Amino acid sequence: MTRLLRRHPPLMLFSLLMTALTLLCAGGLLVDDRILAGSPIWFKPFKFSVSLVVYGVTLAWMLTFVTRFRRLAWWAGTTIAVAGSVEMTIIITQVLRGRRSHFNVATALDATLYSVMATTIVTLWAMHAIIAVALVFTRFEDRAAGLAIRLGLGLALVGLAVGFLMTQPAPGQDPAAGVVGAHSVGVPDGGPYLAATGWSTTGGDLRVPHFVGIHALQVLPLVVLLLRRRANTALVWGAAIGYAGLMALVTWQALRGQPLLRPDAATWAGAAAVLAWTGASTTWALRRRPTPPAPSTPEREAVPA
Repeated sequence: MTRLLRRHPPLMLFSLLMTALTLLCAGGLLVDDRILAGSPIWFKPFKFSVSLVVYGVTLAWMLTFVTRFRRLAWWAGTTIAVAGSVEMTIIITQVLRGRRSHFNVATALDATLYSVMATTIVTLWAMHAIIAVALVFTRFEDRAAGLAIRLGLGLALVGLAVGFLMTQPAPGQDPAAGVVGAHSVGVPDGGPYLAATGWSTTGGDLRVPHFVGIHALQVLPLVVLLLRRRANTALVWGAAIGYAGLMALVTWQALRGQPLLRPDAATWAGAAAVLAWTGASTTWALRRRPTPPAPSTPEREAVPA
């Protein structure tokens, strides 16, 4: 455990806290039958906790590679841990109050809490960008892995930014009603949804591209990990372009008010193009020689210099 925490103590402690919160929220789902905005009241904090565990551990691991701007990157990771903790504190507070956390401006207190959440998310986004820049200037011994980490961070940055689209007032939405912004497009929030994710089954849902984009952070490095010595930079570029195409496709689908599992012909055509590109680029890349390693450099812990 001590060795794990040394990677980046604030982020790892944050991840442990989110793990404990995941268990708490799971218990809430079992014993608290309250429904809010059409779903169990503990469902949102449960999903957020799980996502933040994965996000925190992934960033802590990536920070171990930083060799330039180490102090700045370390403090960026620490700020992310603090911002995420504040975000989850507000979400849990609103659950205990029986109130919505996102888009809720019904009372002065609700509006203030939502405003603080907006600030923490913008802060998290900016700190994520700083870490991405620090890793752009990092020299990796495994070039394919380094490229996967850099591109994963970049795509995740775009995925995080998709969340800002949800804060815009939905068509026909009256701010006087106390709600500004929505996850769904073309239908009100709170309608029928997919059980495992909460995504709308009757309209578009911006949480789909948000989810897909954020998890580029794990997907691209995993591609390199799974293929090991066969992985090369051409493979990573092909996978990243295909993944970006998928992000663009599900964003376009959501903005047209189309449910994820009810694609029209245009969406199917886009999916076919993404699959064709990914398949062709992967096949071509795997026929090439693996990318030779860069000159080795000693690994440094991501701690303040």
